Amino acid sequence: MKIGIDARHLTEALSGIPRYMIELTRELARQGHSEYVLYAPRPPDARPWAYPSVTLRAAAVRGRAGRFLWSQTTLPWWAWRDGVDVFWGPFRIPRRLPRTVATVITIHDLVWKYFGETMQPHRRWIESKLMPAAIRTADRIVAVSSATAQAIDAEYPESRGRVRVVHPGATALAAPAERSSLARFGIDRPHFLFVGTLEPRKNLPRLLRAYASLDAGARGRAMLVIAGAGGWGKVDIARLVNELNLSRDVALTGYISDADLAALYANARFLAMPSIYEGFGSPIVEAMAFGVPVLTSNSSSMPEVAGDAALLVDPLDESAIARGLHTLILNDERRAELAARARPNAARFTWQNAARQMHAVFVEARADRRLPARRTSLQRPLPRQ
Repeated sequence: MKIGIDARHLTEALSGIPRYMIELTRELARQGHSEYVLYAPRPPDARPWAYPSVTLRAAAVRGRAGRFLWSQTTLPWWAWRDGVDVFWGPFRIPRRLPRTVATVITIHDLVWKYFGETMQPHRRWIESKLMPAAIRTADRIVAVSSATAQAIDAEYPESRGRVRVVHPGATALAAPAERSSLARFGIDRPHFLFVGTLEPRKNLPRLLRAYASLDAGARGRAMLVIAGAGGWGKVDIARLVNELNLSRDVALTGYISDADLAALYANARFLAMPSIYEGFGSPIVEAMAFGVPVLTSNSSSMPEVAGDAALLVDPLDESAIARGLHTLILNDERRAELAARARPNAARFTWQNAARQMHAVFVEARADRRLPARRTSLQRPLPRQ
């Protein structure tokens, strides 16, 4: 079986969807159950894809408009020429694939539907147009959590029976450096950690205000380290830190390497991730793989992913977040109890399992596409060129 993959995210920084696509695609290639053709708008680093089962095809396209045009013209033409049996895309499918090609999409979340105000306007518009169309036509829809699957079923009843849950794995980070290596980030005492892009959905203002409400003694026991690149939406964390008089208690690292991230996780007292909404929440699993407990939200996918190794709070209630922080900073017994459950919970999520389940979805989709009832005029055959 030959599987084509929309590999545009393989050329991007390692976070969120790009990391998911890289890790899962690499594990699919390692397992080698099928042939894979990776389609990218510009060349990624070819070395990670040097597998006998992988062919890499890359254009030389840059810019948002150029990538979109490439995805609707060149990419489907390449897929037709290569004779792929299944095409897998991240929440979108080219409109002019041959109707014999089975299609699979991954839906990471429905942020655009439920919390669109927390997204960049252009991304919200693109997802609101392309994602519903892909859900309606795909042979199989992969959700990264049961919570996301339930949301898809609720919003798009016609998708029922085609949705499959495939949890992502935990990324294997580098061996952590010594705690002393963290001094260059201004970390001078025990810390708890936030990991993620600095954007509205991550709920950082409430987290900071909750932390600021703790007494100086509690803050002295553990400083907050915020690791992540600047996002959008005027989330000026440095300004808010100064306004709350937290400059001695909060360290901002910016985007960091996997080696530095491993050191931050390994030495953290806990991870704080009270996001407003998450389709999965990979930092939860990454932290728990280091035996680190988590404070996270009691909504969307986060209870599902965190299992019994987390303290759950209402992300919209600053006092609830503050109580959770107070508990995990000062209550050593409670923190140790959750930490003991962290690694067993993280072990539920592996890229090996995800790849096996994903390949089974590809097989299902191909079989389904061969049934006359699933052949739809919504996917027009690609004309010869």
